[in-house]
Amino acid sequence: MRNGILHLLAGAAVAIALSASTASAQKKYDTGATDTEIKLGQTVPFSGPASAYAGIGKTQAAYLKMINDQGGINGRKLNLIQYDDAYSPPKAVEQVRKLVEGDEVLFTFQIIGTPSNAAVQKYLNVKKVPQLLASTGASRFSDPQNAPWTIAFNPNYQSEGRIYAKYILKNYPNAKIGIFYQNDDLGRDYIAGLKGGLGDKAATMIVAEASYELTDPTVDSQIVKLKSAGVDLLYDASTPKFAAQAIRKVADLAWKPVHILDINASPVSATLKPAGLDISKDIISTNYGKDPADPQWKDDAGLKAYFAFMDKYYPEGDKLNTVNTYGYSTAELLVQILRQCGDDLTRENIMRQATSLKNFVPSLALPGMSISTGPNDYRINKQMQMMKFNGERWELFGPIIEDTGPAG
Repeated sequence: MRNGILHLLAGAAVAIALSASTASAQKKYDTGATDTEIKLGQTVPFSGPASAYAGIGKTQAAYLKMINDQGGINGRKLNLIQYDDAYSPPKAVEQVRKLVEGDEVLFTFQIIGTPSNAAVQKYLNVKKVPQLLASTGASRFSDPQNAPWTIAFNPNYQSEGRIYAKYILKNYPNAKIGIFYQNDDLGRDYIAGLKGGLGDKAATMIVAEASYELTDPTVDSQIVKLKSAGVDLLYDASTPKFAAQAIRKVADLAWKPVHILDINASPVSATLKPAGLDISKDIISTNYGKDPADPQWKDDAGLKAYFAFMDKYYPEGDKLNTVNTYGYSTAELLVQILRQCGDDLTRENIMRQATSLKNFVPSLALPGMSISTGPNDYRINKQMQMMKFNGERWELFGPIIEDTGPAG
């Protein structure tokens, strides 16, 4: 009898030891992760020419505070470190180095803007630090072959450009197109997508191009140049401050081109209100998320949760500004990726989970849209729907369009 009890106790001890070793084996950490914390960092243009995007970072910080109040992720609290880079590439480099080498974050999250992301991409890939859900759609940030540690959240700008080309060919086949663009990867990708989508017709349909620099105080001369070239369709690949200037100048000139505005410059509060809602009427753009100002979503569960979140965690924020719904959606996806990581909080596993999403449906996605990624397809948002501004808000029209262009 005594031998039997000893045998049972010994067996129990072995079982406990095995389960303990299994549990410890399941926990894997890289720098920035512990049993109690996940440390992440980002740069945000809290100041400078793209400060209209500051709300993204503020909403994300508020969302992660909500998650922490709910107990964190798998028992770990999220420690988000944010620095202002003023939308300046040299400042972004300095701040991201500080995050990686000084603060020792596990990964960067949603660095905002094409110029800032471009400035730090090589550094992060050499260091093998995830550049997670980068806030840009330039094609170089969805390129697993050349930048395996970088994955962007935004729809690929070339994809968006191809979608506009389809729309133009169907509705304005004889248009004289003028391109107004930011002179960086953002602008160049939008041009490449448009020209690729127009195909052989690009050479005859595009009659003028005018670029601006982030340091330009005004873009009036560029808009005058495009009007003088006989343009009747303005293809506007810009960011809020410069898009608002362009809209005002178009109105000042009493010019009435078809105005297609890229998604980055489409927020009503950041672009169209400063420009003037009345003169922004009939501008065309595209979207992949629910607009909180659109009455068709008044009973939508996802937007109800968003409004409740804003009331509690970011009451000073403009609930109707799509900059804030964007911040909410990116933080929601981050939480999904980290939950999938479980106790394997290595940089390698973070990228593995981000690139193996299967039909994830964000709470603010348009009906019928979902997110799937793969090791050879780093594009997160590949589906869009056209929309037109009615003088008060955006109205969706047409079918959901999925870009089937190149994945890498």
